[in-house]
Amino acid sequence: MARELHVVILPWSAFGHIIPLVELSKALAKANIHVSFISTPKNIQRLPKIPPELQSLITMVPFPLPAWDADRLEGAEATVDIPFEKMDDLKVAFDLLKQPFKQFIADQVPDWIISDFAAHWAVDVSKEYGVPLAYFSPFSAANNVFCGSPEYLFNAPPSPEVFTSPPEWVPFPSLVALKGFEAVRWHAGVYTVNRSGISDAARFAKIVAGCQVLAVRSCNEIEREYLELHAKLTGKPVIPTGLLPPKNSKRESGNNDVTFDWLDKQKPRSVVFVGFGSECKLSKEQVYGIAHGLELSELPFLWALRKPSWASTDAEALPLGFIDRTSKKGLVCLGWVPQIEILGHPSVGGSLFHAGWGSVIETLQFGHCLVVLPFIIDQPLNARLLVEKGLAAEVERNEDGSFTGDDISKTLRLAMVEEEGEQLRINARKAASFFWR
Repeated sequence: MARELHVVILPWSAFGHIIPLVELSKALAKANIHVSFISTPKNIQRLPKIPPELQSLITMVPFPLPAWDADRLEGAEATVDIPFEKMDDLKVAFDLLKQPFKQFIADQVPDWIISDFAAHWAVDVSKEYGVPLAYFSPFSAANNVFCGSPEYLFNAPPSPEVFTSPPEWVPFPSLVALKGFEAVRWHAGVYTVNRSGISDAARFAKIVAGCQVLAVRSCNEIEREYLELHAKLTGKPVIPTGLLPPKNSKRESGNNDVTFDWLDKQKPRSVVFVGFGSECKLSKEQVYGIAHGLELSELPFLWALRKPSWASTDAEALPLGFIDRTSKKGLVCLGWVPQIEILGHPSVGGSLFHAGWGSVIETLQFGHCLVVLPFIIDQPLNARLLVEKGLAAEVERNEDGSFTGDDISKTLRLAMVEEEGEQLRINARKAASFFWR
């Protein structure tokens, strides 16, 4: 009898990376492949339970995160737990996991290692023990293509301006590029050697150059030309894993009952879900601009809003009188909400969000039209890809990245109700068929 294949999976400490790799683990387990999934104890505790029928094939392996900062927030083990300026410190700590990871590989000698971009040192470990390495990208193929070949990534472009046009190696028409204010942040954030001693571009380049195969959380129906170009640029096999949507969470009784009672009273596909997650730290001006736009649009909305750090009370998180003025049209939920279950409610027809790839997948699986307002990392590139594919409308911005309530309102109404947005709504409904579970 043939022994089970054994795969070790190592995600970066961000839930946008951890969750899709959990879904990949389930898919592998269904194929009778044993998975050892490595993360920190608190991150593992926060994950949904593995289905009982797969528990014998998925082993959660907790690696304690070394102390990484004198001012470390208690219990902080993932990007969601820290302010953006602490991200580099978390990478310093994550890199200290190399030694326990190396020991685990030496003891287990698995058939494959699957890692995403952060653990660049997984390349050295895989070579030392002769274990093949697969790079898993939780980003879109278009994002990976925009980054270019490993050789390009190892050499920082001299100025941000090069990122404001589609790369020269893209041979087909493309909208995937950055605006001026985004390009400046991208150049600094991706190519600068940070406190961990290595740039994010170099991490990515080392993994891509050192792996045997690349797996991308995408599908041919959305990104065929980018997937094919990614393989050409890297000289490696590129496997689309499918979109790996997370499962619905179960509704818990309590405060959420008010949310679903309200949704039950709305017309089918009439409600805009508004959510920017916990890692997009919006300024007061940005939150108030979104609020103004929702009010101007006169559309039904459900806004999942986490109280920002700049607001000392819940009331300060929104413009004065906003709740009263919009009480007949909208509902604001401060704090955690069961987002996937809300997105799956028949009353929800569209989403206003940041265009992070995980959120794109969560939303598009229900056929919602997308209104995108990107802020950080890969979000702007995903937004342009979605617009290019006729799946989203992007909120207009000024040259400095600012926007107005009018910009929000105009884009929401186009996507949700106006005749000019009908093709967008048709395309989004068709896109729901791209998903497998």
